[in-house]
Amino acid sequence: MRLFRPGFLAGRIYPEAFFRIKTTDKILYLTFDDGPDPLSTPRVVDILGSHNIKALFFCNGMKAEKFSDLMSHIRNEGHLIGNHGYSHLDGWRTDCETYIDDINRASVFTSDKILRPPYGHLSSGQYRILKKKIRIVFWDLMPYDFDATFGSEKSLEILKKRFRPGSIIVLHDELSSCANEILEEFIIFAKREGYRFELLDVAGD
Repeated sequence: MRLFRPGFLAGRIYPEAFFRIKTTDKILYLTFDDGPDPLSTPRVVDILGSHNIKALFFCNGMKAEKFSDLMSHIRNEGHLIGNHGYSHLDGWRTDCETYIDDINRASVFTSDKILRPPYGHLSSGQYRILKKKIRIVFWDLMPYDFDATFGSEKSLEILKKRFRPGSIIVLHDELSSCANEILEEFIIFAKREGYRFELLDVAGD
C-alpha cells in the first residue's frame, strides 16, 4: 500500500516537524531527496532555472562529499541544501546514537539546520534529540517517482490530482527517479492552475 501523504498520526508524533505550510494562497514548495547525482541533478537544476524556481535539496552526505562540485552548483543557482543523513539509515532500524552520529557526519557536507529523515523514519528518541538543534521537514505529497514499478505517468497523475495550497512536494534527483521526465510538465500544469513555487526556507536564524 502506497501512502502519497503521511498518515494522520504523523503530525502528532512529530508535532514540531513540517509537513505542509499552512496557507490558503496557491503556493507550492519543491524539495528533492537523495542527490546529488552527476547525471540527474544538473538536469533538475536546469529545469528549475528555466522556470525561475528555487528548491530545497536534501542531499545524501556521502554523495555530497564525493560530488562537492555539484553541491556548489546547487548553491550557486540559489537553491538551499538540507541534510538527508550520511548513509541513508533507516531511523526505525538504527539505534539512537548511531543514527544521530550519521546525521552529524552529514551536516559537515550538507546542512546543520534542516533535516529530512531518510525514508521519513524517525524514532521518538531520535526526534526528541534532533528537534532541539535542527528543523525537521517531512512532506505533504510524494508521487513515488523513485519507484520504477510505479511509472512516470502514474507519478505525474498523482502530482496533478493531489497538490494543494502549501504542499511540500518531495521528488528525487537520482538516476532511478522519473523526476526529470515529469518535473517540467508538472510545473507548467501547476502554473496554469494559478499556483506559484516558493523556496521552502525553514532554517530559522
